[in-house]
Amino acid sequence: METTNLMAYAEQAIDYGVMGTLILMSVVTLWLFIERMMFYKTVRVEEYKHRDELEMDLTNNINVISAIGANAPYIGLLGTVLGIMLTFYTLGDAGAVDAKKIMTGLALALKATAMGLIVAIPAIVTYTIALRKVEKILTRYDIATEQQEA
Repeated sequence: METTNLMAYAEQAIDYGVMGTLILMSVVTLWLFIERMMFYKTVRVEEYKHRDELEMDLTNNINVISAIGANAPYIGLLGTVLGIMLTFYTLGDAGAVDAKKIMTGLALALKATAMGLIVAIPAIVTYTIALRKVEKILTRYDIATEQQEA
């Protein structure tokens, strides 16, 4: 009885912990992407005296988007591994092999990997879009600087 309660708690912890972390990562990615796009629309290159200062302002927080895109699949994979371990432990504890329980447990475990990919792919896309915007704004700065020198 106590082992069953412990397993149910572990299953919920894995489910809510991994999925909650991935949802939080998704929200943070969206929030940072929107914030960056709003900043890029308002940036005035002529207000910057040094290119490095402009670049620092433009790239602020986009590394977080990149880190989320790079690590979300691993968090999903962690959820899958923990889910598979939990499935096998439950089956071993029951002492019987039930194909239906195995398949159900594995399918539920794999949803964590799918969720990790669902978070990672848009994060990498938004990071790439933000990086391209940074390049365009820096090019505008370079052009404006050359015109002032000429």
